[in-house]
Amino acid sequence: MSRILVIEDEPIIRTELKRLLTRAGHDVSEAGAVPEAAAEHALDAFDLVLSDLRLPGPPGTDIIALCPGVPVLIMTSYATVKSAVDAMKQGAVDYIAKPFDHDELLLQVERVLREGRLTRQNAALKREVEQTWAPGGMVGTSAVMRDVFERVRKVAPSPATVLVLGESGTGKELVARAVHAQSPRAEGPLVAVNCAAIPEGLLESELFGHEKGAFTGAQAAHAGLVEAAHGGTLFLDEIGELPAPAQARLLRMLQDGEVRRVGATRSRKVDVRILAATHRDLPRRVQEGLFRQDLYFRLRVVEIRLPPLRERGEDLPALAKHLLEKASRRLGRPPASLSPEALAAIAAHPWPGNVRELENALERAVILADGPLLTPELLALELPRAAATDAAPPALEELDFPPLVASEDPRSPDSMEEYFRRFVLEHQDRMGETELARRLGISRKTLWEKRQRLGIPRTRA
Repeated sequence: MSRILVIEDEPIIRTELKRLLTRAGHDVSEAGAVPEAAAEHALDAFDLVLSDLRLPGPPGTDIIALCPGVPVLIMTSYATVKSAVDAMKQGAVDYIAKPFDHDELLLQVERVLREGRLTRQNAALKREVEQTWAPGGMVGTSAVMRDVFERVRKVAPSPATVLVLGESGTGKELVARAVHAQSPRAEGPLVAVNCAAIPEGLLESELFGHEKGAFTGAQAAHAGLVEAAHGGTLFLDEIGELPAPAQARLLRMLQDGEVRRVGATRSRKVDVRILAATHRDLPRRVQEGLFRQDLYFRLRVVEIRLPPLRERGEDLPALAKHLLEKASRRLGRPPASLSPEALAAIAAHPWPGNVRELENALERAVILADGPLLTPELLALELPRAAATDAAPPALEELDFPPLVASEDPRSPDSMEEYFRRFVLEHQDRMGETELARRLGISRKTLWEKRQRLGIPRTRA
Protein backbone atom coordinates (compact mmCIF):
# COMPACT_ATOMS: atom_id res chain seq x y z
CA MET A 1 0.00 0.00 0.00
CA SER A 2 1.40 3.36 -1.09
CA ARG A 3 1.05 6.53 0.98
CA ILE A 4 -0.26 9.52 -1.00
CA LEU A 5 -0.75 13.12 0.14
CA VAL A 6 -3.44 15.15 -1.69
CA ILE A 7 -3.15 18.95 -1.45
CA GLU A 8 -6.32 20.60 -2.82
CA ASP A 9 -8.16 23.69 -1.58
CA GLU A 10 -11.58 22.62 -2.95
CA PRO A 11 -13.11 20.28 -0.32
CA ILE A 12 -15.35 18.48 -2.84
CA ILE A 13 -12.49 17.70 -5.21
CA ARG A 14 -10.22 16.73 -2.31
CA THR A 15 -12.80 14.30 -0.92
CA GLU A 16 -13.44 12.78 -4.33
CA LEU A 17 -9.71 12.28 -4.95
CA LYS A 18 -9.29 10.63 -1.55
CA ARG A 19 -12.22 8.26 -2.22
CA LEU A 20 -10.88 7.37 -5.71
CA LEU A 21 -7.33 6.68 -4.53
CA THR A 22 -8.45 4.77 -1.43
CA ARG A 23 -10.58 2.46 -3.60
CA ALA A 24 -7.45 1.83 -5.68
CA GLY A 25 -5.70 0.52 -2.54
CA HIS A 26 -3.71 3.55 -1.42
CA ASP A 27 -3.38 5.14 2.03
CA VAL A 28 -4.42 8.77 1.45
CA SER A 29 -3.85 11.87 3.60
CA GLU A 30 -5.09 15.36 2.72
CA ALA A 31 -4.38 19.06 3.20
CA GLY A 32 -5.87 22.31 1.89
CA ALA A 33 -2.63 24.28 1.39
CA VAL A 34 1.15 23.90 1.38
CA PRO A 35 1.70 25.34 4.92
CA GLU A 36 -1.00 23.03 6.30
CA ALA A 37 0.61 20.02 4.63
CA ALA A 38 4.04 20.92 6.01
CA ALA A 39 2.70 21.50 9.53
CA GLU A 40 0.52 18.42 9.85
CA HIS A 41 2.45 15.73 7.97
CA ALA A 42 5.94 14.25 7.76
CA LEU A 43 6.31 14.93 4.05
CA ASP A 44 9.22 12.53 3.50
CA ALA A 45 7.03 9.64 4.66
CA PHE A 46 4.86 9.75 1.51
CA ASP A 47 5.38 7.84 -1.72
CA LEU A 48 3.63 10.52 -3.80
CA VAL A 49 2.30 14.05 -3.37
CA LEU A 50 -0.64 15.06 -5.60
CA SER A 51 -0.98 18.86 -5.44
CA ASP A 52 -3.09 21.52 -7.11
CA LEU A 53 -1.04 24.32 -8.69
CA ARG A 54 -3.17 27.28 -7.51
CA LEU A 55 -3.69 27.18 -3.75
CA PRO A 56 -4.30 29.75 -1.02
CA GLY A 57 -0.90 31.18 -0.13
CA PRO A 58 2.14 29.57 -1.77
CA PRO A 59 1.58 27.73 -5.08
CA GLY A 60 1.50 23.94 -5.14
CA THR A 61 4.98 23.75 -6.69
CA ASP A 62 6.45 25.05 -3.40
CA ILE A 63 5.85 21.61 -1.88
CA ILE A 64 8.55 20.18 -4.17
CA ALA A 65 11.39 21.80 -2.18
CA LEU A 66 9.84 20.66 1.12
CA CYS A 67 9.84 16.95 0.28
CA PRO A 68 13.06 16.15 -1.59
CA GLY A 69 13.08 12.62 -2.93
CA VAL A 70 9.27 12.35 -2.96
CA PRO A 71 7.67 12.58 -6.44
CA VAL A 72 5.17 15.44 -6.86
CA LEU A 73 2.35 15.30 -9.43
CA ILE A 74 0.85 18.74 -10.21
CA MET A 75 -2.85 19.29 -11.06
CA THR A 76 -4.36 22.50 -12.45
CA SER A 77 -7.48 23.86 -14.09
CA TYR A 78 -5.37 26.46 -15.92
CA ALA A 79 -3.31 24.16 -18.08
CA THR A 80 -0.89 25.95 -20.36
CA VAL A 81 2.36 24.86 -21.90
CA LYS A 82 4.21 27.50 -19.87
CA SER A 83 2.77 26.40 -16.53
CA ALA A 84 3.56 22.76 -17.35
CA VAL A 85 7.16 23.61 -18.28
CA ASP A 86 7.60 25.73 -15.15
CA ALA A 87 6.30 22.94 -12.91
CA MET A 88 8.61 20.36 -14.50
CA LYS A 89 11.58 22.70 -14.21
CA GLN A 90 10.94 23.00 -10.49
CA GLY A 91 11.06 19.22 -10.13
CA ALA A 92 7.50 17.93 -10.62
CA VAL A 93 7.49 14.40 -12.05
CA ASP A 94 4.40 15.08 -14.19
CA TYR A 95 1.47 17.39 -14.84
CA ILE A 96 -2.23 16.65 -15.29
CA ALA A 97 -5.00 19.05 -16.39
CA LYS A 98 -8.41 19.36 -14.75
CA PRO A 99 -10.99 18.08 -15.33
CA PHE A 100 -9.35 14.70 -15.70
CA ASP A 101 -10.70 11.24 -16.34
CA HIS A 102 -10.52 9.01 -13.26
CA ASP A 103 -8.85 6.16 -15.14
CA GLU A 104 -6.31 8.56 -16.62
CA LEU A 105 -5.44 9.89 -13.17
CA LEU A 106 -5.07 6.37 -11.72
CA LEU A 107 -2.79 5.40 -14.60
CA GLN A 108 -0.63 8.48 -14.00
CA VAL A 109 -0.44 7.78 -10.26
CA GLU A 110 0.41 4.11 -10.77
CA ARG A 111 3.14 4.97 -13.28
CA VAL A 112 4.79 7.48 -10.93
CA LEU A 113 4.60 5.07 -7.98
CA ARG A 114 6.05 2.23 -10.07
CA GLU A 115 8.98 4.41 -11.19
CA GLY A 116 9.59 5.40 -7.57
CA ARG A 117 9.66 1.77 -6.47
CA LEU A 118 12.09 0.89 -9.24
CA THR A 119 14.35 3.80 -8.25
CA ARG A 120 14.40 2.67 -4.60
CA GLN A 121 14.99 -0.96 -5.58
CA ASN A 122 17.84 0.06 -7.85
CA ALA A 123 19.45 2.12 -5.08
CA ALA A 124 19.09 -0.76 -2.61
CA LEU A 125 20.57 -3.28 -5.07
CA LYS A 126 23.44 -0.92 -5.80
CA ARG A 127 24.21 -0.60 -2.10
CA GLU A 128 24.06 -4.37 -1.71
CA VAL A 129 26.36 -4.94 -4.67
CA GLU A 130 28.82 -2.35 -3.38
CA GLN A 131 28.90 -4.05 0.01
CA THR A 132 29.17 -7.59 -1.42
CA TRP A 133 31.44 -7.21 -4.44
CA ALA A 134 34.75 -5.53 -4.95
CA PRO A 135 34.84 -2.11 -6.63
CA GLY A 136 36.22 -1.36 -10.06
CA GLY A 137 36.31 -4.92 -11.40
CA MET A 138 38.87 -6.02 -8.79
CA VAL A 139 38.54 -9.58 -7.53
CA GLY A 140 39.34 -10.88 -4.06
CA THR A 141 37.84 -12.02 -0.79
CA SER A 142 41.01 -12.24 1.30
CA ALA A 143 41.33 -10.05 4.38
CA VAL A 144 44.01 -7.86 2.79
CA MET A 145 41.87 -7.18 -0.28
CA ARG A 146 38.76 -6.52 1.78
CA ASP A 147 40.78 -3.84 3.57
CA VAL A 148 41.71 -2.33 0.19
CA PHE A 149 38.08 -2.33 -0.99
CA GLU A 150 36.90 -0.73 2.24
CA ARG A 151 39.51 2.01 1.99
CA VAL A 152 38.50 2.68 -1.62
CA ARG A 153 34.86 3.06 -0.56
CA LYS A 154 35.78 5.46 2.24
CA VAL A 155 38.12 7.71 0.28
CA ALA A 156 36.25 7.81 -3.06
CA PRO A 157 33.53 10.34 -2.05
CA SER A 158 36.10 12.78 -0.64
CA PRO A 159 38.30 15.18 -2.66
CA ALA A 160 41.45 13.86 -0.93
CA THR A 161 44.61 13.06 -2.87
CA VAL A 162 45.36 9.32 -2.83
CA LEU A 163 48.71 7.53 -3.10
CA VAL A 164 48.48 3.89 -4.23
CA LEU A 165 51.49 1.77 -3.32
CA GLY A 166 52.39 -1.71 -4.49
CA GLU A 167 54.70 -3.83 -6.59
CA SER A 168 54.51 -3.71 -10.37
CA GLY A 169 51.56 -5.66 -11.73
CA THR A 170 49.44 -5.59 -8.57
CA GLY A 171 46.65 -3.51 -10.14
CA LYS A 172 47.31 0.03 -8.96
CA GLU A 173 45.50 1.56 -11.94
CA LEU A 174 42.42 -0.57 -11.19
CA VAL A 175 42.33 0.96 -7.70
CA ALA A 176 42.57 4.46 -9.18
CA ARG A 177 39.73 3.71 -11.60
CA ALA A 178 37.60 2.35 -8.75
CA VAL A 179 38.18 5.50 -6.69
CA HIS A 180 37.24 7.68 -9.66
CA ALA A 181 34.14 5.61 -10.51
CA GLN A 182 32.76 5.93 -6.97
CA SER A 183 33.57 9.63 -6.60
CA PRO A 184 31.38 12.67 -7.35
CA ARG A 185 33.68 13.18 -10.38
CA ALA A 186 32.62 9.88 -11.99
CA GLU A 187 30.93 11.72 -14.88
CA GLY A 188 34.12 13.68 -15.56
CA PRO A 189 37.24 12.45 -17.38
CA LEU A 190 39.82 10.08 -15.92
CA VAL A 191 43.19 10.82 -17.50
CA ALA A 192 45.88 8.21 -16.79
CA VAL A 193 49.54 9.12 -17.31
CA ASN A 194 52.53 6.81 -16.94
CA CYS A 195 55.27 9.20 -15.83
CA ALA A 196 57.91 6.61 -16.67
CA ALA A 197 56.77 6.22 -20.28
CA ILE A 198 57.16 9.88 -21.33
CA PRO A 199 60.70 11.13 -22.12
CA GLU A 200 61.93 13.52 -19.44
CA GLY A 201 62.33 16.38 -21.92
CA LEU A 202 58.67 16.15 -22.96
CA LEU A 203 57.06 15.36 -19.62
CA GLU A 204 56.42 18.94 -18.49
CA SER A 205 54.91 19.87 -21.84
CA GLU A 206 52.70 16.76 -21.92
CA LEU A 207 51.45 17.25 -18.38
CA PHE A 208 51.11 21.02 -18.16
CA GLY A 209 50.91 22.07 -21.80
CA HIS A 210 52.92 24.71 -23.67
CA GLU A 211 52.43 27.94 -25.54
CA LYS A 212 53.33 28.51 -29.17
CA GLY A 213 57.07 29.09 -29.52
CA ALA A 214 57.84 27.88 -25.99
CA PHE A 215 60.59 25.66 -27.42
CA THR A 216 61.86 24.41 -30.76
CA GLY A 217 59.03 22.59 -32.53
CA ALA A 218 56.23 24.19 -30.48
CA GLN A 219 54.40 25.51 -33.53
CA ALA A 220 51.05 25.80 -31.77
CA ALA A 221 49.70 26.12 -28.24
CA HIS A 222 49.00 22.77 -26.59
CA ALA A 223 46.77 22.02 -23.59
CA GLY A 224 48.38 19.51 -21.26
CA LEU A 225 46.92 16.40 -19.68
CA VAL A 226 46.21 18.27 -16.44
CA GLU A 227 43.86 20.60 -18.32
CA ALA A 228 42.34 17.60 -20.12
CA ALA A 229 41.40 16.19 -16.71
CA HIS A 230 39.55 19.37 -15.67
CA GLY A 231 36.42 18.43 -13.75
CA GLY A 232 37.65 14.88 -13.30
CA THR A 233 40.63 12.88 -12.07
CA LEU A 234 44.30 12.77 -13.09
CA PHE A 235 46.03 9.46 -12.34
CA LEU A 236 49.82 9.73 -12.25
CA ASP A 237 51.29 6.25 -12.44
CA GLU A 238 54.95 5.79 -11.47
CA ILE A 239 54.97 9.17 -9.74
CA GLY A 240 58.37 8.31 -8.27
CA GLU A 241 59.95 8.84 -11.71
CA LEU A 242 58.73 12.44 -12.01
CA PRO A 243 61.73 14.77 -12.60
CA ALA A 244 62.36 17.68 -10.24
CA PRO A 245 60.98 20.50 -12.48
CA ALA A 246 57.72 18.60 -13.00
CA GLN A 247 57.52 17.90 -9.27
CA ALA A 248 57.63 21.66 -8.57
CA ARG A 249 54.86 22.36 -11.09
CA LEU A 250 52.70 19.56 -9.69
CA LEU A 251 53.16 20.88 -6.14
CA ARG A 252 52.06 24.35 -7.31
CA MET A 253 48.96 22.84 -8.88
CA LEU A 254 48.07 20.91 -5.71
CA GLN A 255 48.55 23.99 -3.52
CA ASP A 256 46.87 26.66 -5.66
CA GLY A 257 44.65 24.75 -8.08
CA GLU A 258 46.48 26.45 -10.95
CA VAL A 259 48.63 25.28 -13.83
CA ARG A 260 51.01 27.32 -15.96
CA ARG A 261 51.86 26.07 -19.41
CA VAL A 262 55.50 25.94 -20.46
CA GLY A 263 56.33 29.37 -21.88
CA ALA A 264 53.20 31.02 -20.46
CA THR A 265 53.14 34.12 -18.27
CA ARG A 266 49.74 33.50 -16.71
CA SER A 267 48.33 30.58 -14.76
CA ARG A 268 45.03 28.82 -15.45
CA LYS A 269 42.61 27.56 -12.84
CA VAL A 270 42.00 23.81 -12.95
CA ASP A 271 39.65 21.58 -10.98
CA VAL A 272 41.40 18.22 -10.86
CA ARG A 273 41.67 15.46 -8.28
CA ILE A 274 45.08 13.80 -8.17
CA LEU A 275 45.57 10.06 -7.70
CA ALA A 276 49.15 8.79 -7.81
CA ALA A 277 50.81 5.39 -7.73
CA THR A 278 54.31 4.00 -7.44
CA HIS A 279 56.24 0.83 -6.71
CA ARG A 280 59.10 2.95 -5.37
CA ASP A 281 60.03 3.56 -1.74
CA LEU A 282 59.20 7.27 -1.77
CA PRO A 283 60.48 8.06 1.76
CA ARG A 284 63.85 6.66 0.72
CA ARG A 285 63.83 8.73 -2.48
CA VAL A 286 63.03 11.78 -0.35
CA GLN A 287 66.08 11.01 1.82
CA GLU A 288 68.20 10.61 -1.32
CA GLY A 289 67.04 13.99 -2.62
CA LEU A 290 65.28 12.48 -5.62
CA PHE A 291 61.73 13.38 -4.56
CA ARG A 292 60.40 16.52 -2.90
CA GLN A 293 59.34 15.99 0.69
CA ASP A 294 56.58 18.64 0.50
CA LEU A 295 55.12 16.95 -2.60
CA TYR A 296 55.30 13.56 -0.90
CA PHE A 297 53.25 14.84 2.05
CA ARG A 298 50.76 16.43 -0.34
CA LEU A 299 50.29 13.15 -2.21
CA ARG A 300 49.95 10.81 0.77
CA VAL A 301 46.82 12.31 2.30
CA VAL A 302 45.43 8.78 2.03
CA GLU A 303 47.56 5.73 1.25
CA ILE A 304 46.23 2.50 -0.22
CA ARG A 305 48.71 -0.39 -0.16
CA LEU A 306 48.13 -3.24 -2.59
CA PRO A 307 49.47 -6.65 -1.50
CA PRO A 308 51.57 -8.74 -3.92
CA LEU A 309 49.85 -11.76 -5.43
CA ARG A 310 51.99 -14.16 -3.37
CA GLU A 311 50.19 -12.85 -0.26
CA ARG A 312 46.74 -13.49 -1.75
CA GLY A 313 46.69 -17.27 -1.90
CA GLU A 314 42.99 -17.64 -1.15
CA ASP A 315 42.14 -15.22 -3.98
CA LEU A 316 43.99 -17.16 -6.67
CA PRO A 317 41.19 -19.57 -7.82
CA ALA A 318 38.58 -16.80 -8.21
CA LEU A 319 41.10 -14.39 -9.74
CA ALA A 320 42.35 -16.99 -12.22
CA LYS A 321 38.76 -17.80 -13.24
CA HIS A 322 37.96 -14.10 -13.73
CA LEU A 323 41.08 -13.45 -15.82
CA LEU A 324 40.51 -16.62 -17.84
CA GLU A 325 36.97 -15.56 -18.73
CA LYS A 326 38.25 -12.10 -19.64
CA ALA A 327 40.99 -13.53 -21.89
CA SER A 328 38.56 -15.91 -23.63
CA ARG A 329 36.14 -13.07 -24.41
CA ARG A 330 38.88 -10.75 -25.65
CA LEU A 331 40.37 -13.42 -27.92
CA GLY A 332 36.99 -14.64 -29.16
CA ARG A 333 37.58 -18.17 -27.85
CA PRO A 334 35.01 -20.50 -26.26
CA PRO A 335 34.95 -20.63 -22.45
CA ALA A 336 37.93 -22.51 -20.99
CA SER A 337 38.69 -24.00 -17.58
CA LEU A 338 41.79 -24.90 -15.62
CA SER A 339 42.67 -28.50 -14.83
CA PRO A 340 43.32 -29.38 -11.16
CA GLU A 341 47.01 -29.68 -12.04
CA ALA A 342 47.00 -26.20 -13.58
CA LEU A 343 45.32 -24.77 -10.48
CA ALA A 344 47.95 -26.47 -8.33
CA ALA A 345 50.72 -24.99 -10.48
CA ILE A 346 49.18 -21.53 -10.14
CA ALA A 347 48.97 -21.93 -6.37
CA ALA A 348 52.62 -23.03 -6.16
CA HIS A 349 54.05 -20.28 -8.38
CA PRO A 350 55.52 -17.21 -6.60
CA TRP A 351 54.21 -14.74 -9.23
CA PRO A 352 56.96 -12.13 -9.13
CA GLY A 353 55.07 -10.24 -11.86
CA ASN A 354 51.87 -10.35 -9.77
CA VAL A 355 48.45 -10.12 -11.42
CA ARG A 356 49.88 -8.94 -14.73
CA GLU A 357 52.05 -12.07 -14.95
CA LEU A 358 49.06 -14.30 -14.15
CA GLU A 359 46.95 -12.55 -16.78
CA ASN A 360 49.65 -12.98 -19.43
CA ALA A 361 50.11 -16.66 -18.55
CA LEU A 362 46.38 -17.35 -18.88
CA GLU A 363 46.12 -15.42 -22.14
CA ARG A 364 49.03 -17.40 -23.56
CA ALA A 365 47.37 -20.65 -22.48
CA VAL A 366 44.08 -19.69 -24.16
CA ILE A 367 45.90 -18.90 -27.40
CA LEU A 368 47.84 -22.17 -27.44
CA ALA A 369 45.08 -24.48 -26.18
CA ASP A 370 43.48 -26.98 -28.57
CA GLY A 371 40.58 -27.68 -26.23
CA PRO A 372 38.63 -26.14 -23.35
CA LEU A 373 40.83 -27.59 -20.58
CA LEU A 374 44.07 -25.75 -19.79
CA THR A 375 47.02 -27.75 -18.46
CA PRO A 376 50.17 -26.61 -16.60
CA GLU A 377 52.23 -27.00 -19.78
CA LEU A 378 50.13 -24.36 -21.53
CA LEU A 379 50.72 -21.92 -18.70
CA ALA A 380 54.49 -22.23 -19.31
CA LEU A 381 55.35 -21.41 -15.72
CA GLU A 382 58.86 -21.90 -14.41
CA LEU A 383 59.69 -25.41 -13.25
CA PRO A 384 59.57 -26.17 -9.53
CA ARG A 385 62.75 -25.40 -7.64
CA ALA A 386 64.09 -28.95 -7.56
CA ALA A 387 63.66 -29.45 -11.28
CA ALA A 388 64.96 -26.06 -12.32
CA THR A 389 68.40 -26.02 -10.74
CA ASP A 390 70.16 -27.29 -13.86
CA ALA A 391 68.06 -25.41 -16.39
CA ALA A 392 68.60 -21.99 -17.88
CA PRO A 393 65.52 -19.76 -18.35
CA PRO A 394 63.70 -20.95 -21.51
CA ALA A 395 63.67 -17.49 -23.10
CA LEU A 396 67.48 -17.43 -23.06
CA GLU A 397 68.29 -20.98 -24.14
CA GLU A 398 69.28 -20.04 -27.69
CA LEU A 399 71.47 -17.12 -26.72
CA ASP A 400 75.24 -17.37 -26.50
CA PHE A 401 75.26 -16.31 -22.85
CA PRO A 402 76.98 -18.40 -20.17
CA PRO A 403 74.40 -20.26 -18.05
CA LEU A 404 74.27 -20.04 -14.29
CA VAL A 405 76.64 -22.37 -12.52
CA ALA A 406 75.01 -25.54 -11.16
CA SER A 407 75.52 -24.50 -7.54
CA GLU A 408 73.35 -21.40 -8.01
CA ASP A 409 69.60 -21.52 -7.62
CA PRO A 410 68.09 -19.73 -10.63
CA ARG A 411 64.83 -19.22 -8.75
CA SER A 412 66.50 -17.15 -6.03
CA PRO A 413 66.11 -13.38 -6.46
CA ASP A 414 69.85 -12.66 -6.27
CA SER A 415 70.89 -15.09 -9.01
CA MET A 416 68.02 -14.07 -11.35
CA GLU A 417 68.80 -10.39 -10.91
CA GLU A 418 72.49 -11.03 -11.60
CA TYR A 419 71.52 -13.06 -14.67
CA PHE A 420 69.34 -10.18 -15.87
CA ARG A 421 72.08 -7.61 -15.20
CA ARG A 422 74.76 -9.57 -17.05
CA PHE A 423 72.51 -10.30 -20.02
CA VAL A 424 71.39 -6.68 -20.46
CA LEU A 425 74.87 -5.22 -20.09
CA GLU A 426 76.35 -7.67 -22.62
CA HIS A 427 73.62 -7.31 -25.27
CA GLN A 428 72.22 -3.78 -24.99
CA ASP A 429 74.78 -2.32 -27.43
CA ARG A 430 73.55 -4.54 -30.27
CA MET A 431 69.88 -4.95 -29.34
CA GLY A 432 67.08 -2.44 -29.01
CA GLU A 433 64.80 -2.35 -25.97
CA THR A 434 62.06 -4.26 -27.79
CA GLU A 435 64.41 -7.07 -28.77
CA LEU A 436 65.95 -7.23 -25.30
CA ALA A 437 62.51 -7.54 -23.73
CA ARG A 438 61.45 -10.19 -26.25
CA ARG A 439 64.55 -12.31 -25.62
CA LEU A 440 64.04 -12.02 -21.87
CA GLY A 441 60.37 -12.95 -22.16
CA ILE A 442 59.12 -9.75 -20.51
CA SER A 443 57.41 -6.52 -21.57
CA ARG A 444 59.27 -3.29 -22.34
CA LYS A 445 57.73 -1.70 -19.25
CA THR A 446 59.00 -4.55 -17.05
CA LEU A 447 62.44 -4.21 -18.66
CA TRP A 448 62.43 -0.48 -17.86
CA GLU A 449 61.32 -1.12 -14.28
CA LYS A 450 64.05 -3.72 -13.74
CA ARG A 451 66.66 -1.33 -15.16
CA GLN A 452 65.55 1.34 -12.70
CA ARG A 453 65.47 -1.01 -9.72
CA LEU A 454 68.88 -2.53 -10.46
CA GLY A 455 70.48 0.75 -11.55
CA ILE A 456 71.30 -0.37 -15.11
CA PRO A 457 71.38 2.75 -17.35
CA ARG A 458 70.41 2.68 -21.00
CA THR A 459 73.19 3.35 -23.46
CA ARG A 460 72.88 6.62 -25.34
CA ALA A 461 72.96 6.37 -29.12
